[in-house]
Amino acid sequence: MPHLDLDTLAWELAPPPRRRPVADSARDVAHFTDANDRWIIEGCYADLLDTLLTRCTRLVFLNPGIEACVENARERPWEPHKYPTKEAQDANLEMLIGWIRDYGTRGDVFSLAAHRALFDGFVGEKVELTSREAITALSA
Repeated sequence: MPHLDLDTLAWELAPPPRRRPVADSARDVAHFTDANDRWIIEGCYADLLDTLLTRCTRLVFLNPGIEACVENARERPWEPHKYPTKEAQDANLEMLIGWIRDYGTRGDVFSLAAHRALFDGFVGEKVELTSREAITALSA
């Protein structure tokens, strides 16, 4: 099934890291969904995900807890669509872990509060997975 990582559309390509205008990213997401009958979109951008809710047939909230997310960050393979080298990715790891640890206390579109509001407000089929095992089982 076609897959879209929102990180690839949410950020300007040139440094320093800066979000693209939400309307521009949302337009690109709409092009992706228009081009595919079925799709999987992943990302922590509540503002972009909100633009998809009328097209979404099933919402899956991956919420395994902070420590599981930190462990996932430590174990992630190189993401060449985001970083030029594995070393460059790893140089960003401590910042990423700090960002993960702030998940429950932030008030931005990347926060638990924003994700919970999006999930709770969705009226279609939805499931919240609260362990790494449940997430693995879904993808098996």
